[in-house]
Amino acid sequence: MNASSANVTVVLQYRDSFTKAVIKNVIVVVLGISINYINAGLIHTFCKHQIFYMNPRYILFIHLVVNDMIEVTVTVILFVISYTIYQINVSVCCILTLFALSTTENTPLNLACMAVECYIAICIPLRHVQICSVKRTLMLIGLIWATTMFSALADLFITLATEPLDYFYSRLFCLPKTVFPNPVIIKKRDITYSVYLVLVWITIFYTYFRILLTAKTASKDAKKARNTIILHGFQVLLCMATYAEPPLKEALLQWFPKNYTDSLFSCYIIIQILPRSISPIIYGMRDKTYRKYLKRYLLCKISTYKQLFIDYNKVSKKR
Repeated sequence: MNASSANVTVVLQYRDSFTKAVIKNVIVVVLGISINYINAGLIHTFCKHQIFYMNPRYILFIHLVVNDMIEVTVTVILFVISYTIYQINVSVCCILTLFALSTTENTPLNLACMAVECYIAICIPLRHVQICSVKRTLMLIGLIWATTMFSALADLFITLATEPLDYFYSRLFCLPKTVFPNPVIIKKRDITYSVYLVLVWITIFYTYFRILLTAKTASKDAKKARNTIILHGFQVLLCMATYAEPPLKEALLQWFPKNYTDSLFSCYIIIQILPRSISPIIYGMRDKTYRKYLKRYLLCKISTYKQLFIDYNKVSKKR
């Protein structure tokens, strides 16, 4: 029995009680809806103002937000399915897993691109408009998706080549290691993640130290950019937690077999959900321009809800 099938067996053996399962699912769904609601506000603010959608920095930021929304939605769906349906059709699992893998790989690459944009804005300001045009930014986002989707689709093609056709009509517990069980895929994914992280860290360190040298001139924008690069590095560290998840789960299985489902839940919240809430806090609240327009949007929303509440009370009194 391999590691992934052992994990599934333990989950099945020590399933949560009905009450505990409901509590966990409610927590996950509420967190998912809350994060996506905040992100939807950021997207609405972005789309309503030309100052944002004509700026490559904000375009890359909003792509990160959209990517987080997709990842949160897919992982929440998979979490709920694991408790309600338990096993799903392999073909459906493949589609959900492809999106989950692609969005996971998109995040560090997008952060690296944001770091490069900061570097160009501070260290090569005269060429910033020429290099970081809206068209080139959109092409870069397309390249990010093409790269990660190619990597994820390779897993699917290897599975198509090595598994019988009946396999795709069967049902299983939906995990990347169960839906794409070939050992070559696991090795390929580990190598891919390692290459991505090495390239991203080289990019972040290079841009940080180049901006650090510029920041010594006491430029306010340079110092702000340097702090932004540090935050990019922090987010990449959170991304690395995703790659450390499999060995961590194996260790938890050995240490706490009877509490394995609780350990999985904790890992899911810390590794999958919480990092997705970082982007709105770091950029939506920290950036002065975005904060100003976002505040207007929120105040408008509050006023609308107040008016609806007042109208509802008037109708209730008449009755």
